Amino acid sequence: MSDRADETIKALRSGHDELAALVRGFTAEDLARPSGASEWDVSQVLSHLGSGAEIALAGLEGALEGTGDPGGDFNKNVWARWDAMSREERAEGFLAASETLTSRYEALDDETRDDLRIDLGFLPAPVDVATAGGLRLNELAHHAWDVKVAFDPAATLAPEATPLMFAQSEMLIGFLGRAAELEGRPVSLAVNTTSPERSFGLEVGETVAVTEVPGSPDAVLTAPAEWWLRLTAGRHAPEHTPAAVELSGDTITLDDLRRVFPGF
Repeated sequence: MSDRADETIKALRSGHDELAALVRGFTAEDLARPSGASEWDVSQVLSHLGSGAEIALAGLEGALEGTGDPGGDFNKNVWARWDAMSREERAEGFLAASETLTSRYEALDDETRDDLRIDLGFLPAPVDVATAGGLRLNELAHHAWDVKVAFDPAATLAPEATPLMFAQSEMLIGFLGRAAELEGRPVSLAVNTTSPERSFGLEVGETVAVTEVPGSPDAVLTAPAEWWLRLTAGRHAPEHTPAAVELSGDTITLDDLRRVFPGF
């Protein structure tokens, strides 16, 4: 188990370092740019990542100290404080909070990485370090893309994070997917990704779920893995969709899939 935790923590470090290097060079105008998250500027994305790091750290410390999840009021107070910050304060705050959380994960010994269980407050049971860190990695990678795409329309998810994000995508896909967007029309897809290569199924019926590869799919989606992950998270606009994405079959289109996954 610690191998998965180790890989996740290493990806958190590389993801933080890459984004932090960009943030340190941002001007006031850069922080005010529209981001890949449609309702936020770049500073608001950094605010979300910084406040999320504070909340994740409180949960981690609560698990280590035996005090548990700090609760919803704690989260609300953190969000209110970050919302009141200036753009420059959000950038500086992100750098500090994300570094603190990343360093705290790195300081966990092997036994703790295996045995610790963390109450995140929104899941039915406490989770291990690999899962908690993986959820933070998922958040960091997608929102780092939101920042990067403000300056580079061809931005991609961090390659170090991409192989580790499939588990979180599968865990969250029922929450992220909107099956009703197909108006009761059930669809079965075979999905083949590259870099890394994975094959699995996607069923859109009453709900949205990842399955085994279907024997007779309605369509076949072939795409870079990082775009598949961005699709499920709503970061899939045509201008950010590489030419390598292909969808065969007549029953569903890429625009249909974009509606199923509106994002967050």
